[in-house]
Amino acid sequence: MEKDEKQPRKHHRPVRSFVLREGRLTPGQERAFRELWPAWGIEFSAGDKLDPQGLFGNDKPVWLEIFFNDTATTEIYTQNNPDINYLGIEVHGPGVGHLLLRIEELGLTNLRLMKHDAVEVLKALPDASLDGVMLFFPDPWHKKRHHKRRILQAAFVEEAARLIRRGGLFHAATDWEDYAEQMMQVLSHSEAFENTAGEGEYSPRPESRPLTKFEQRGHRLGHGVWDLVFRRR
Repeated sequence: MEKDEKQPRKHHRPVRSFVLREGRLTPGQERAFRELWPAWGIEFSAGDKLDPQGLFGNDKPVWLEIFFNDTATTEIYTQNNPDINYLGIEVHGPGVGHLLLRIEELGLTNLRLMKHDAVEVLKALPDASLDGVMLFFPDPWHKKRHHKRRILQAAFVEEAARLIRRGGLFHAATDWEDYAEQMMQVLSHSEAFENTAGEGEYSPRPESRPLTKFEQRGHRLGHGVWDLVFRRR
């Protein structure tokens, strides 16, 4: 009698939208993690559940920015909108350390930071718990074989739709034209969102969104910049 040979199970690694290459922290950033992270940072492990308003101890609207790095977008939004809470997610330590130092310097109180994979964090948030999501200049993964790594895919948009309240906004921006086209296609195909600029149209950069270093780099390289602002139906 022949033995049934069990085939070993294949474990597929999740496709991530980032490669974690930790840059060196400056002495100031090291101090920021030591002294400031306990007050402004949110520890998180896969499988945890999050209450956005509970993180801030009040019932103000909550906006989420993914991959803030050190673009200064989050800090400027936070300064200009004290009645809105901002949750920033970034995987790279130097960007987090930089923003911690800016929080201290500017005396910001309505900002919390997470150093984790954004996709896992989104799964931990409850339905209709956000008033807006910002995704500015994510990695374009410009080689065709790497397009699967782009964070803005149909599944990501479905998750954003679950989290954003009716009337809330999803605002994305990129300086890669083919990524802008993909963003437009994916967002336009979602029944949960409507394009605030009209079908198939890109939005002018809102005055509320500051110029980032990525945008300035794009201008220097002759790239255009495309903003997409979609409203949750």
